[in-house]
Amino acid sequence: MADKTKILVVDDEIDITEILEYNLKKEGYEVQTAPNGVDAIQKVKEFAPHLIILDIMMPEMDGIEVCEIVRSMQGTQDIIICFLTARSESFTHISALESGGDDFISKPIKPKVLLSRVKALLRRHPSLKTGVASSKAIYGDLEIDFEQYEVTIAGRKIPLAKKEFELLKLLTSRPGKVFQREEILAKVWGIDVIVGNRTIDVHIRKLREKIGSHYIQTMKGVGYKFDF
Repeated sequence: MADKTKILVVDDEIDITEILEYNLKKEGYEVQTAPNGVDAIQKVKEFAPHLIILDIMMPEMDGIEVCEIVRSMQGTQDIIICFLTARSESFTHISALESGGDDFISKPIKPKVLLSRVKALLRRHPSLKTGVASSKAIYGDLEIDFEQYEVTIAGRKIPLAKKEFELLKLLTSRPGKVFQREEILAKVWGIDVIVGNRTIDVHIRKLREKIGSHYIQTMKGVGYKFDF
């Protein structure tokens, strides 16, 4: 699948684009780069990437503006957009997600982390999925049976409460995606049920205690995501 997968890297720092391009091409991906937002938009039209790795902080046109323009274009709804950022402020992350972004990769970039995140993101692209949907999902030692509402780790059954399972099911539906707290509340508890943000935190804590803390990551001020 990798030899058919196209990735566009957008960053005004040439050393960053060279590092990313080298590591991604080594994995068999087809890669193009753009040094600024204007070139990036043109490359989206010509190259039609499956994934865009997009720096937030760029002169003239920043990554958030590029993302908004890409999302407004025809035929781009399936493109996965992952931001590169060295900034940790929650308002930046929120703005990036609201502009249509899917995830973040933090600078400085670690190649192994980059490749793992890229693979997880690409699993979400509809044109790269093969076969029929399975009632089971496996992430390392973790196995989830969605029909039986069962979770096992290394063959050992892990009892989950119904809401804990539904929360895990939502997070694993799109590995790597940051689910905002409002979306989690709406999809797991429903818009007609009044619960506090603390409810999510309690269920996340219980899930981490049962399946391991490394699977669920916190995006401070934004929400949670499943990663492996």
